[in-house]
Amino acid sequence: MLIKTPSRLHVALIDLNGFYGRIDGGVGITLKKPRLILEAEPTNGNIQVIFNKSRKLSRSLMNDYEGKIKSATKKMMDYLGIEGGYKFIIRKTYPPHSGLGSGTQLSLAVGKILSQFHEQYISAHEIARIVGRGGTSGIGVGAFDYGGFIIDGGHSIAEKSDFLPSAASKAYPPPILVRYDFPEDWNLILVIPNIDRRISGSKEVNIFQKYCPIPLKDVRKLSHLILMNMMPAVVEEDIISFGSAINSIQNIGFKKIELQLQKPIVNEIIAKMRAAGASGAGMSSFGPTVYAVTDTNKKEIRRAAYDSIKDVGGEVILTKAQNSGLNIKT
Repeated sequence: MLIKTPSRLHVALIDLNGFYGRIDGGVGITLKKPRLILEAEPTNGNIQVIFNKSRKLSRSLMNDYEGKIKSATKKMMDYLGIEGGYKFIIRKTYPPHSGLGSGTQLSLAVGKILSQFHEQYISAHEIARIVGRGGTSGIGVGAFDYGGFIIDGGHSIAEKSDFLPSAASKAYPPPILVRYDFPEDWNLILVIPNIDRRISGSKEVNIFQKYCPIPLKDVRKLSHLILMNMMPAVVEEDIISFGSAINSIQNIGFKKIELQLQKPIVNEIIAKMRAAGASGAGMSSFGPTVYAVTDTNKKEIRRAAYDSIKDVGGEVILTKAQNSGLNIKT
């Protein structure tokens, strides 16, 4: 069985104040590239994880992927009440803790495969709960299931009373409130600089605890911007308004803090892509991945992106939104 899942941009967390009885909430865009391709088959042995072209992959990436696969497999086996072994072959990867959501896609892919093997239909929302994903943002689960442009509704404070990242939260994945097709002629240019400022684990937990709650005025400003600027811009395919919303979001609320905690080069990349003509540019999640949106001058923006990372190295990816979720073949 082979499964292909997309990646995603996490544009912003909406409400890390909780004044109206809910926290979190997220905005995101599903991407065609990079993507995860995972093949699996049942065996009589243990859980095996094999990497295609492993010599091109870092040890830290392989350790991260192997740990997440084994953890998700064990959780699913416990839930399904099954025994046995599985061999997983990872054919395509993208970097963990880079702002593109690899951990959620990998865990959900494992859960989907195991449920299919045992002829049980389990929704992506339920799989996320079983494997422990989506405790803060529902964007990764929505991208896996539906694709497109997604907004989730966060969590009731009766269910989740603390400000915590997904990896440290036991809350259920939040409901998807909005799902639109994202304009397919808009280009998304990703820049993944080769820097060591990747935020995860206890460091991420400490950031949430230190900076939350976010001032209510920032939450209100961001909510107004999303509802009356960003959402209509997607529906009407107005890239100028959409880009303006992306640019504004970088200076509001938790996203402003996420950017302040990154190395200066991240803001430099954003500035250079805007100067090259991008309608909007920003950072995905905690970064370090930066993205730009354009429908015209992709060559100039890519050139600016490469120029911005010439001293540190990294990767530039030209992609588009994916308006569908996973693809699975038995």
